[in-house]
Amino acid sequence: MRNVKTVFLLTLLSGILLAIGYVLGGSGGLIIALIFAGVMNIGSYWFSDKLALAMTGAREVTPDQEPRLHAIVDSVAAMANLPKPRVYIIQNDSPNAFATGRNAKHSAVAATTGIMRILDERELTAVFGHELGHVHNKDILVNAIVATVASAIMFLALMGRWAMIFGGFGGRDRNGGLIGIFALLATIIFAPIAASLIRLAISRQREFGADETGAYITHAPLSLASALQKLEDYSRAKPMQVNPAVSHLFIVNPLGKVDFAALFSTHPPVQKRIDRLNEIAHRTGNFS
Repeated sequence: MRNVKTVFLLTLLSGILLAIGYVLGGSGGLIIALIFAGVMNIGSYWFSDKLALAMTGAREVTPDQEPRLHAIVDSVAAMANLPKPRVYIIQNDSPNAFATGRNAKHSAVAATTGIMRILDERELTAVFGHELGHVHNKDILVNAIVATVASAIMFLALMGRWAMIFGGFGGRDRNGGLIGIFALLATIIFAPIAASLIRLAISRQREFGADETGAYITHAPLSLASALQKLEDYSRAKPMQVNPAVSHLFIVNPLGKVDFAALFSTHPPVQKRIDRLNEIAHRTGNFS
């Protein structure tokens, strides 16, 4: 059901991209939008991991430098039957972690120094179970595509606004005169908002999925629930100074903001995630 929702939302997002391309330039604009999205997705597929690691200041570490972290990642990768990802450390007291990479063979996990300090071994294992859950579920690729298409929509809308300011779209009468103008305005204004809402909805769905997959990988849903509560509390008290463009990658919102509207949140409410993990524990009999 979760994957069905993601496919539906991705289809809707792609439809918005094609619609804005058509409104801005007819069938030619639609083709340009398709090409633009394709080029951006290829770039995202190959380079999104490098950008994410660079933007968060992550530094790759060896087993000699971080033996505890590597031991945990080794253990979880074996549980998940996945290749071991590259391991990174972020020098930051705010506790958090994320995974990135275009596929299981080219993945990486990053942890802040803060998370290594406040979580015990079982909680850290559960957190990396969640992160490798993202890898297993191909969430990294999905999120990269979603972010790319949403960015393309926003870019096209920006182009549309500038073109209208400077008298572009001289052929808009062919689209129905005033109706065409209003359609263009509505598309330019509302398409980026809709794209953002869909991107955030997909991000929330994938977090729930990674929680569930991680709980099954490590057989420790309650340890993940405990870790999430600690991370939420510490992150609110000590927000992480990080580019908002990569905030959706982290296991909990690193910006420390309380989201008053669920529609505008990159992450589901932590309490809702904990409730679902408690349900998994009772369903599976794994109370660790």
